[in-house]
Amino acid sequence: MAPSPSVKIDRAVITAAGRDQRRLPLQVLVDSDGVQKPAIRIIIEEALSAGIEKVGLVISPGDDDAYQVALHDSPAEIAFIEQSHPGGYGHALLCAREFVQGGAFLHLISDHVYLSGTQKRCAEQLVEVARTEACSVSAVQPTREALLQYYGTVGAKGLPHKRRLYQVEKVVEKPTPTLAEQELIVPGMRAGYYLCFFGMHVLTAEIMEILDEQQRALKNGALGLSPSLSELSRRQKYLAYEVQGRRYNLGVRFGLLSSQLALGLAGRDREEILAQMVEVLATRPQAQ
Repeated sequence: MAPSPSVKIDRAVITAAGRDQRRLPLQVLVDSDGVQKPAIRIIIEEALSAGIEKVGLVISPGDDDAYQVALHDSPAEIAFIEQSHPGGYGHALLCAREFVQGGAFLHLISDHVYLSGTQKRCAEQLVEVARTEACSVSAVQPTREALLQYYGTVGAKGLPHKRRLYQVEKVVEKPTPTLAEQELIVPGMRAGYYLCFFGMHVLTAEIMEILDEQQRALKNGALGLSPSLSELSRRQKYLAYEVQGRRYNLGVRFGLLSSQLALGLAGRDREEILAQMVEVLATRPQAQ
């Protein structure tokens, strides 16, 4: 059942159980408000800005104590959901099937932080679009070809008279540049750029049905999310929305550094940070 404008999307699922992902959300950053906090708190605050009341956090066995400490005074109602074995991203999301109770939900990954370019935060923008369009919507960002190895990428066409909105036709996880050029070109997109996932989605309950079907059919290996999203695009209206903002991937090389700089430069300490950067550059040893 697709969400309608009258349906309140009040649940979010955050996945934090990936082998290379599980500890990144516990890294402490200085947020744009100047307060030190674990990245997972920043991400949950992003969800709360969109009217979310309950958060299901998918974690690996044994990680609950660390996350409870990090979130001990969070204003959100948090349910910890264990992914019993490393079955892949899609399997992690499927673990939250009971939590979402058959409704539409906001989904965020736990190794990205998000900075809006407007007064509305990124998750708030996305949820508003999903309510208006009454369907699943994935946030996307034009991304350089060199970074395709890190992101799911969509093939899509822009919707007439609806700026920043695209009809999704295909989803491929971490495509090669050759495949992207052959199958994922978006009309009007700047050369060398593709629409890659932003790290947040509003998804209807249909995605859980598809994940369950694909899990049952899987002989071995990990269950991904991108194939299920491709199938979703064949079954029902599914859009991509170019969020007015930027995502920062904690898991790439220098990801924590670039995320911290972005948060700092967006906040009240911008001038101090710029002064420190100038000082570092001025005192950098000269190459011999």
